[in-house]
Amino acid sequence: MIKMTKPKVAFICVHNSCRSQIAEALGKLLASEVFESYSAGTVKTALNPDAVRLMRAKYQLDLTQSQTSKTLAALPAVDIVITMGCNVSCPALPCRYREDWGISDPTGKDNATFEAVIATIEAKVRQLARRITAGEFENDV
Repeated sequence: MIKMTKPKVAFICVHNSCRSQIAEALGKLLASEVFESYSAGTVKTALNPDAVRLMRAKYQLDLTQSQTSKTLAALPAVDIVITMGCNVSCPALPCRYREDWGISDPTGKDNATFEAVIATIEAKVRQLARRITAGEFENDV
């Protein structure tokens, strides 16, 4: 079966300042041929400066040039929702498949903690792309 459109994936976090922004950026960088990446939060805030700094250092991506903090209302209709592990009740967002990655917020932590979170998100984005390519979500999206 040939899919004519790529699934739209939304990475959701409370503030849309750190983990969800990192996931959106890595989705665009590493898996744009497999899925479309978006991020949003229940509250709109500024991008986390440590996330911006470390993503620039590791991937040469300037999040301040390519992304902004957004609320859920700014999202298009999405197929897959990935919550980042915010330990709060996420509002219902229409989608065909949802999962939680359970990633702790590194805000206010040291560089090593931040880098570990970025590495975890990169691995999960790559795994998500492999799962989509393998057809794991064909009945859902």
